Amino acid sequence: MKADAVFEGGGMRGVGIVGALTYLEAQGYEWQRVAGTSAGAVIAALIAAGYTAKEMKQILMEMDFSDFLDKSGLQRLPLVGKAFGFLVEKGIYSGEYFEDWMSKLLKAKGVRKFKDVTFNGECRLKIIASDITRRRILILPDHLPKYGINPMRFSIAEAVRMSISIPFYFKPVQFVHADGISYIVDGAVCCNFPLNIFDVKGSPRWPTIGFKFDSPEISNTKQGKTDPISFLFDIANTLSAEKNREWLKNENLARTILIPTGEVESTDFQLSKRRSLKLFKSGYKSAAKFHESWNFEDYVRIYRCNNVDINNSLAK
Repeated sequence: MKADAVFEGGGMRGVGIVGALTYLEAQGYEWQRVAGTSAGAVIAALIAAGYTAKEMKQILMEMDFSDFLDKSGLQRLPLVGKAFGFLVEKGIYSGEYFEDWMSKLLKAKGVRKFKDVTFNGECRLKIIASDITRRRILILPDHLPKYGINPMRFSIAEAVRMSISIPFYFKPVQFVHADGISYIVDGAVCCNFPLNIFDVKGSPRWPTIGFKFDSPEISNTKQGKTDPISFLFDIANTLSAEKNREWLKNENLARTILIPTGEVESTDFQLSKRRSLKLFKSGYKSAAKFHESWNFEDYVRIYRCNNVDINNSLAK
C-alpha cells in the first residue's frame, strides 16, 4: 500500500520508529512523501534517500550514539567547557559530527540536495525546524524561497542538522540568507508532530500515517537536577510541549501509531544495545497492533470530516 509518513521528534526514541517501519514495510507499505522533526527528520531524510527500515536498523545497532556529543571551540575546555559552550556558543555540543554523519549516509545513496528527492516537480521530503530570529516555523525546503535561497540546491544534511538542534544542547545553526542571519533550532519548538502537513481538501490519494511516542516526560527538576542548564532545559521543553499539544487531536489518533518508550529520554545518548533493541521491539509491536485494526475506508471517512489544508496555515 502506498502511504505518506510523518515522524515525531524524540531524539534517541527514534529507534522505536525504525521498529514500527520494519513491521509495516514487511506488510507491503511503500512510503511516498515523508516528513519529520528532529529525530523524525533524520528518519524521513533516510527514507527519502532510499534507505529501508532493515538498513536503518543495521545502522542504529552498529552506532555509538555518544559520538554525537562532539565539542568544538570553547566547548573543549576542561571543567568549564559546558558552561562556556552554553553561554558563548549557545549550546553544549557542536552538532558538527552529526551533520557529517548524515551527509555520508545520504551520499552513499547518491543524495545530497533536495533536488535529488524531487520527482515531477514534487519534493517527497519535508523537514521541520524553528527560526527563533523570525519567530516562526521553518519548513524545508518549502520556505527557503522566502530567504532568497533556491530550495532545490539546499543541502538535506544541513536541513536535518537544523531540525535536531535541541535548544541549549546543540549549537543553533547560524543560517545566512538574503536578509541577514537567523538562528535555527529544533523543529519541536514550533511543531514536533506535523501530522497534517500533507493534508489537502477533498479525498486523499493515499493515507498519511503518523509515528508518535507514548512516553512519560520526566523533567530534570523532578529528578532533583536543579543546576542552571537543567533548569533551562525544562523551560524549553515545557514551552514546546504546550505549543505542540494541539497537534494531537482525537481525530488524528485513528492514523497514528503510538510507540511506548518507557523511560528512554530524548537525550539518552548512552542508550545501551539492550535498551535500543527493547525500544525497537516496542515500535514493531505497536505497528502490528495499529495494522490489525486500521483500514483505509475508516481513514477516508474521518479525513473528509476533519481535514484542514494545514500547508496553507503553516505557511502564513
